[in-house]
Amino acid sequence: MPRWLPRLLRRIHELARGGQVRFTLKAFRELAALGAGLDTEDACGVLAALTIDDFARRLESEATGEWMYVFKPVVAGIVVYLKVIVRMDCVVVSFDEDEGEADEEP
Repeated sequence: MPRWLPRLLRRIHELARGGQVRFTLKAFRELAALGAGLDTEDACGVLAALTIDDFARRLESEATGEWMYVFKPVVAGIVVYLKVIVRMDCVVVSFDEDEGEADEEP
C-alpha cells in the first residue's frame, strides 16, 4: 500500500461528506447510465465510503499533469470504475461500470 493512500482517502471522505464534489459531464452521464438508480448524492456516499481495498491505481493526466486516482468499489452489485482528481474539491472524472476499460482521459 502506498504511504500516501490513507491520507488521500481521508481527504476524499472529507470532501464527499462536505459536498465538495464536482462531476464532469462524462461522469454525470455514466452515473445516469449505470441503471442502478444512483444520483450524485449516492455517488458522494460511495466516495465517502471508499476503502484502501477499492484503490486500483493512480495515473498522471496527460492534459494537466495532475494525479488521477482510480478506484473499483462495488456499488449496487456492480463493480464501478471510479476515477477522481483531488483539488480544492473532488472532481469525479469517470463513474462507469468496470468493463476492464482503458485509462483514457475524458
